[in-house]
Amino acid sequence: MSAPGRRTRVSGGRKTPIVLSTWKHGIAANEAAWEVLTCGGSALDAVEAGVRVTESDPGVRSVGYGGYPDEECVVTLDASIMGPDGNAGAVAFMRGYKHPVSVARAVMEKTRHVMLAGEGAEEFADRQGFEREELLTDESRKRWLKWHEKKSGDRAFPEDSHDTIGMVAMDARGDLAGACTTSGLAFRMHGRVGDSPVIGAGLYVDNEVGAASATGRGEAIMKVPGSFLAVELMRGGNPPEKACRMALERIIEKHGGTTDFQAAIVAVNRSGEAGAYSVREGFEYALAADGKNELLKSGFLG
Repeated sequence: MSAPGRRTRVSGGRKTPIVLSTWKHGIAANEAAWEVLTCGGSALDAVEAGVRVTESDPGVRSVGYGGYPDEECVVTLDASIMGPDGNAGAVAFMRGYKHPVSVARAVMEKTRHVMLAGEGAEEFADRQGFEREELLTDESRKRWLKWHEKKSGDRAFPEDSHDTIGMVAMDARGDLAGACTTSGLAFRMHGRVGDSPVIGAGLYVDNEVGAASATGRGEAIMKVPGSFLAVELMRGGNPPEKACRMALERIIEKHGGTTDFQAAIVAVNRSGEAGAYSVREGFEYALAADGKNELLKSGFLG
Protein backbone atom coordinates (compact mmCIF):
# COMPACT_ATOMS: atom_id res chain seq x y z
CA MET A 1 0.00 0.00 0.00
CA SER A 2 1.31 3.42 -0.86
CA ALA A 3 1.78 6.09 1.78
CA PRO A 4 -1.13 8.51 2.31
CA GLY A 5 -1.11 11.35 -0.16
CA ARG A 6 1.13 9.63 -2.68
CA ARG A 7 -0.38 10.33 -6.08
CA THR A 8 1.62 8.48 -8.67
CA ARG A 9 4.39 6.04 -9.39
CA VAL A 10 6.46 5.68 -12.52
CA SER A 11 8.25 2.46 -13.34
CA GLY A 12 11.88 2.59 -14.28
CA GLY A 13 11.28 2.67 -18.01
CA ARG A 14 12.52 -0.88 -18.50
CA LYS A 15 10.76 -3.50 -20.58
CA THR A 16 9.98 -5.76 -17.64
CA PRO A 17 6.52 -7.04 -16.72
CA ILE A 18 4.09 -4.45 -15.44
CA VAL A 19 0.36 -4.53 -14.66
CA LEU A 20 -1.82 -1.51 -14.05
CA SER A 21 -5.50 -1.65 -13.13
CA THR A 22 -8.29 0.52 -11.80
CA TRP A 23 -9.64 0.78 -8.25
CA LYS A 24 -8.94 -1.19 -5.07
CA HIS A 25 -10.16 -4.46 -6.53
CA GLY A 26 -7.29 -4.17 -8.97
CA ILE A 27 -4.92 -5.46 -6.28
CA ALA A 28 -6.34 -8.99 -6.40
CA ALA A 29 -6.68 -8.82 -10.17
CA ASN A 30 -3.04 -7.75 -10.50
CA GLU A 31 -1.90 -10.73 -8.44
CA ALA A 32 -3.47 -13.16 -10.91
CA ALA A 33 -2.08 -11.26 -13.89
CA TRP A 34 1.37 -11.05 -12.32
CA GLU A 35 1.46 -14.80 -11.78
CA VAL A 36 0.91 -15.27 -15.53
CA LEU A 37 3.61 -12.77 -16.43
CA THR A 38 6.24 -14.11 -14.04
CA CYS A 39 5.74 -17.59 -15.49
CA GLY A 40 6.59 -16.21 -18.92
CA GLY A 41 3.00 -15.80 -20.07
CA SER A 42 1.75 -13.18 -22.51
CA ALA A 43 0.26 -9.82 -21.62
CA LEU A 44 -2.96 -10.94 -23.31
CA ASP A 45 -3.25 -14.03 -21.11
CA ALA A 46 -2.37 -11.92 -18.07
CA VAL A 47 -5.08 -9.29 -18.49
CA GLU A 48 -7.74 -11.92 -19.14
CA ALA A 49 -6.73 -13.90 -16.05
CA GLY A 50 -6.55 -10.73 -13.97
CA VAL A 51 -9.96 -9.27 -14.67
CA ARG A 52 -11.61 -12.69 -14.39
CA VAL A 53 -10.79 -12.48 -10.66
CA THR A 54 -12.90 -9.34 -10.36
CA GLU A 55 -15.66 -10.78 -12.54
CA SER A 56 -15.95 -13.71 -10.09
CA ASP A 57 -16.05 -11.60 -6.92
CA PRO A 58 -19.63 -10.96 -5.72
CA GLY A 59 -18.29 -8.27 -3.39
CA VAL A 60 -17.46 -6.08 -6.39
CA ARG A 61 -20.94 -4.92 -7.36
CA SER A 62 -19.88 -3.05 -10.48
CA VAL A 63 -18.35 -6.01 -12.32
CA GLY A 64 -19.48 -9.54 -13.24
CA TYR A 65 -21.18 -11.90 -10.82
CA GLY A 66 -23.08 -9.95 -8.18
CA GLY A 67 -23.01 -6.75 -10.23
CA TYR A 68 -25.88 -4.31 -9.78
CA PRO A 69 -28.76 -4.96 -12.20
CA ASP A 70 -30.52 -2.47 -14.47
CA GLU A 71 -33.87 -0.81 -13.82
CA GLU A 72 -35.67 -4.06 -14.68
CA CYS A 73 -33.50 -6.04 -12.20
CA VAL A 74 -31.56 -7.73 -15.01
CA VAL A 75 -27.77 -8.10 -14.75
CA THR A 76 -26.12 -7.37 -18.10
CA LEU A 77 -22.38 -7.40 -18.67
CA ASP A 78 -20.01 -5.61 -21.06
CA ALA A 79 -16.34 -6.31 -21.75
CA SER A 80 -13.52 -5.78 -24.22
CA ILE A 81 -10.02 -7.14 -24.74
CA MET A 82 -7.23 -6.06 -27.07
CA GLY A 83 -3.87 -7.64 -27.86
CA PRO A 84 -0.48 -6.50 -29.17
CA ASP A 85 -1.37 -7.36 -32.77
CA GLY A 86 -4.12 -4.73 -32.80
CA ASN A 87 -6.87 -7.32 -32.79
CA ALA A 88 -9.80 -6.75 -30.43
CA GLY A 89 -12.99 -8.37 -29.22
CA ALA A 90 -15.97 -7.17 -27.21
CA VAL A 91 -19.40 -8.13 -25.92
CA ALA A 92 -22.19 -5.84 -24.77
CA PHE A 93 -25.54 -6.26 -23.00
CA MET A 94 -24.81 -9.93 -22.39
CA ARG A 95 -26.75 -11.89 -19.77
CA GLY A 96 -26.03 -15.15 -18.00
CA TYR A 97 -22.26 -15.54 -18.42
CA LYS A 98 -19.90 -14.70 -15.56
CA HIS A 99 -16.80 -14.01 -17.65
CA PRO A 100 -17.63 -11.64 -20.49
CA VAL A 101 -13.92 -10.89 -20.98
CA SER A 102 -13.34 -14.50 -22.04
CA VAL A 103 -16.31 -14.40 -24.38
CA ALA A 104 -14.87 -11.16 -25.81
CA ARG A 105 -11.56 -12.92 -26.40
CA ALA A 106 -13.39 -15.71 -28.22
CA VAL A 107 -15.07 -13.09 -30.42
CA MET A 108 -11.60 -11.67 -31.17
CA GLU A 109 -9.96 -15.01 -31.95
CA LYS A 110 -12.77 -17.06 -33.49
CA THR A 111 -14.82 -14.60 -35.54
CA ARG A 112 -14.23 -11.87 -38.08
CA HIS A 113 -16.09 -9.41 -35.87
CA VAL A 114 -15.12 -7.11 -33.02
CA MET A 115 -18.34 -6.86 -31.00
CA LEU A 116 -21.35 -9.07 -30.37
CA ALA A 117 -24.29 -7.86 -28.30
CA GLY A 118 -27.36 -9.12 -26.48
CA GLU A 119 -28.85 -12.42 -27.55
CA GLY A 120 -26.27 -12.81 -30.29
CA ALA A 121 -23.43 -12.62 -27.75
CA GLU A 122 -25.23 -15.09 -25.50
CA GLU A 123 -25.83 -17.57 -28.32
CA PHE A 124 -22.18 -17.30 -29.32
CA ALA A 125 -21.05 -17.90 -25.73
CA ASP A 126 -23.23 -20.98 -25.54
CA ARG A 127 -21.83 -22.37 -28.80
CA GLN A 128 -18.31 -21.82 -27.49
CA GLY A 129 -19.06 -23.92 -24.42
CA PHE A 130 -19.25 -21.19 -21.79
CA GLU A 131 -21.40 -22.13 -18.81
CA ARG A 132 -24.61 -20.19 -18.31
CA GLU A 133 -25.06 -18.96 -14.73
CA GLU A 134 -27.35 -16.79 -12.61
CA LEU A 135 -25.53 -13.50 -12.02
CA LEU A 136 -27.97 -11.74 -9.69
CA THR A 137 -27.06 -12.31 -6.03
CA ASP A 138 -29.39 -11.88 -3.07
CA GLU A 139 -27.48 -8.79 -1.95
CA SER A 140 -27.75 -7.07 -5.33
CA ARG A 141 -31.45 -7.94 -5.49
CA LYS A 142 -31.97 -6.37 -2.06
CA ARG A 143 -30.22 -3.19 -3.20
CA TRP A 144 -32.37 -3.07 -6.32
CA LEU A 145 -35.55 -3.48 -4.25
CA LYS A 146 -34.45 -0.64 -1.97
CA TRP A 147 -33.76 1.58 -4.97
CA HIS A 148 -37.03 0.59 -6.63
CA GLU A 149 -39.02 1.55 -3.55
CA LYS A 150 -37.37 4.96 -3.22
CA LYS A 151 -36.62 5.90 -6.82
CA SER A 152 -37.50 9.41 -7.92
CA GLY A 153 -38.46 10.61 -11.37
CA ASP A 154 -34.82 10.94 -12.46
CA ARG A 155 -33.88 7.52 -11.02
CA ALA A 156 -30.68 8.72 -9.40
CA PHE A 157 -27.78 6.24 -9.32
CA PRO A 158 -25.45 5.42 -6.42
CA GLU A 159 -22.26 7.45 -6.60
CA ASP A 160 -20.13 4.30 -6.28
CA SER A 161 -21.71 2.39 -9.15
CA HIS A 162 -19.09 3.03 -11.83
CA ASP A 163 -16.07 1.10 -10.53
CA THR A 164 -15.28 -0.76 -13.75
CA ILE A 165 -12.04 -2.72 -13.80
CA GLY A 166 -9.73 -1.79 -16.63
CA MET A 167 -6.31 -3.42 -16.85
CA VAL A 168 -3.29 -2.86 -19.07
CA ALA A 169 -0.09 -4.90 -18.99
CA MET A 170 3.30 -5.37 -20.61
CA ASP A 171 5.02 -8.75 -20.65
CA ALA A 172 8.71 -9.67 -20.63
CA ARG A 173 8.81 -9.51 -24.43
CA GLY A 174 7.64 -5.91 -24.34
CA ASP A 175 4.20 -6.72 -25.77
CA LEU A 176 1.13 -4.84 -24.53
CA ALA A 177 -2.47 -5.88 -23.96
CA GLY A 178 -5.53 -4.65 -22.11
CA ALA A 179 -8.97 -5.69 -20.88
CA CYS A 180 -11.98 -3.84 -19.51
CA THR A 181 -15.10 -5.40 -17.95
CA THR A 182 -18.17 -4.12 -16.09
CA SER A 183 -21.76 -4.71 -15.09
CA GLY A 184 -22.43 -1.07 -15.88
CA LEU A 185 -24.07 1.78 -14.05
CA ALA A 186 -26.35 0.58 -11.25
CA PHE A 187 -30.09 0.53 -12.03
CA ARG A 188 -29.44 1.96 -15.49
CA MET A 189 -32.01 2.05 -18.27
CA HIS A 190 -32.58 -1.39 -19.75
CA GLY A 191 -30.38 -1.62 -22.83
CA ARG A 192 -27.80 0.94 -21.74
CA VAL A 193 -24.19 0.20 -22.72
CA GLY A 194 -21.27 2.29 -21.49
CA ASP A 195 -17.70 2.79 -22.63
CA SER A 196 -16.16 -0.48 -21.38
CA PRO A 197 -16.82 -2.62 -24.49
CA VAL A 198 -16.16 0.22 -26.93
CA ILE A 199 -12.66 -0.04 -28.40
CA GLY A 200 -11.02 3.35 -28.09
CA ALA A 201 -13.30 4.49 -25.28
CA GLY A 202 -12.93 2.03 -22.40
CA LEU A 203 -9.77 0.43 -23.79
CA TYR A 204 -7.13 0.92 -26.44
CA VAL A 205 -3.79 -0.76 -27.18
CA ASP A 206 -1.14 0.18 -29.72
CA ASN A 207 1.89 -2.06 -29.31
CA GLU A 208 4.20 0.57 -30.81
CA VAL A 209 3.08 3.25 -28.35
CA GLY A 210 1.19 2.16 -25.24
CA ALA A 211 -2.08 1.02 -23.74
CA ALA A 212 -4.81 2.77 -21.75
CA SER A 213 -8.08 1.96 -20.03
CA ALA A 214 -10.79 4.18 -18.58
CA THR A 215 -13.35 4.03 -15.80
CA GLY A 216 -16.08 6.34 -14.59
CA ARG A 217 -18.97 7.96 -16.40
CA GLY A 218 -19.05 6.05 -19.65
CA GLU A 219 -21.19 8.55 -21.50
CA ALA A 220 -18.50 11.22 -21.08
CA ILE A 221 -15.63 8.87 -21.94
CA MET A 222 -17.29 7.60 -25.13
CA LYS A 223 -17.71 11.07 -26.60
CA VAL A 224 -13.98 11.76 -26.91
CA PRO A 225 -12.99 8.69 -26.85
CA GLY A 226 -10.75 8.67 -23.80
CA SER A 227 -8.45 5.66 -24.02
CA PHE A 228 -7.59 6.16 -27.68
CA LEU A 229 -6.83 9.80 -27.00
CA ALA A 230 -4.50 8.94 -24.11
CA VAL A 231 -2.55 6.55 -26.35
CA GLU A 232 -2.33 9.14 -29.12
CA LEU A 233 -1.05 11.70 -26.63
CA MET A 234 1.65 9.21 -25.60
CA ARG A 235 2.44 8.80 -29.30
CA GLY A 236 3.13 12.53 -29.32
CA GLY A 237 5.79 12.10 -26.64
CA ASN A 238 3.80 12.73 -23.47
CA PRO A 239 4.50 10.43 -20.51
CA PRO A 240 1.54 8.30 -19.37
CA GLU A 241 0.41 10.43 -16.43
CA LYS A 242 0.43 13.62 -18.50
CA ALA A 243 -1.34 11.86 -21.37
CA CYS A 244 -4.09 10.70 -18.99
CA ARG A 245 -4.48 14.20 -17.58
CA MET A 246 -4.64 15.81 -21.02
CA ALA A 247 -7.22 13.28 -22.21
CA LEU A 248 -9.39 14.00 -19.18
CA GLU A 249 -9.08 17.74 -19.80
CA ARG A 250 -10.49 17.11 -23.27
CA ILE A 251 -13.31 15.03 -21.80
CA ILE A 252 -14.19 17.85 -19.42
CA GLU A 253 -14.10 20.35 -22.28
CA LYS A 254 -16.55 18.22 -24.27
CA HIS A 255 -18.67 17.81 -21.12
CA GLY A 256 -19.39 21.54 -20.99
CA GLY A 257 -16.42 22.38 -18.79
CA THR A 258 -17.93 20.90 -15.64
CA THR A 259 -16.33 18.41 -13.25
CA ASP A 260 -19.55 17.11 -11.69
CA PHE A 261 -18.65 13.53 -12.56
CA GLN A 262 -15.85 11.04 -12.05
CA ALA A 263 -13.72 9.56 -14.80
CA ALA A 264 -10.19 8.21 -14.70
CA ILE A 265 -7.63 6.76 -17.09
CA VAL A 266 -4.66 4.46 -16.47
CA ALA A 267 -1.90 4.01 -19.02
CA VAL A 268 1.44 2.35 -19.70
CA ASN A 269 3.80 3.23 -22.53
CA ARG A 270 6.13 1.18 -24.66
CA SER A 271 9.05 1.99 -22.34
CA GLY A 272 7.30 0.53 -19.32
CA GLU A 273 6.36 3.85 -17.70
CA ALA A 274 2.98 3.90 -15.96
CA GLY A 275 0.61 6.67 -14.93
CA ALA A 276 -2.96 7.56 -14.04
CA TYR A 277 -5.17 10.61 -13.55
CA SER A 278 -8.79 11.34 -12.62
CA VAL A 279 -11.33 14.13 -12.92
CA ARG A 280 -12.08 14.23 -9.21
CA GLU A 281 -10.27 13.24 -6.03
CA GLY A 282 -10.66 9.70 -4.78
CA PHE A 283 -9.48 7.51 -7.64
CA GLU A 284 -7.09 4.72 -6.70
CA TYR A 285 -5.27 2.35 -9.01
CA ALA A 286 -3.21 -0.78 -8.53
CA LEU A 287 0.29 -1.07 -9.96
CA ALA A 288 2.32 -4.30 -10.02
CA ALA A 289 5.95 -3.82 -11.04
CA ASP A 290 9.44 -4.62 -9.75
CA GLY A 291 8.07 -7.23 -7.34
CA LYS A 292 5.54 -4.89 -5.69
CA ASN A 293 1.75 -4.66 -6.01
CA GLU A 294 0.67 -1.27 -4.67
CA LEU A 295 -2.55 0.69 -4.37
CA LEU A 296 -1.84 4.30 -5.31
CA LYS A 297 -3.75 7.56 -5.36
CA SER A 298 -3.91 9.37 -8.69
CA GLY A 299 -3.63 13.03 -9.35
CA PHE A 300 -6.90 14.78 -10.13
CA LEU A 301 -8.20 17.85 -11.91
CA GLY A 302 -11.07 19.27 -9.91
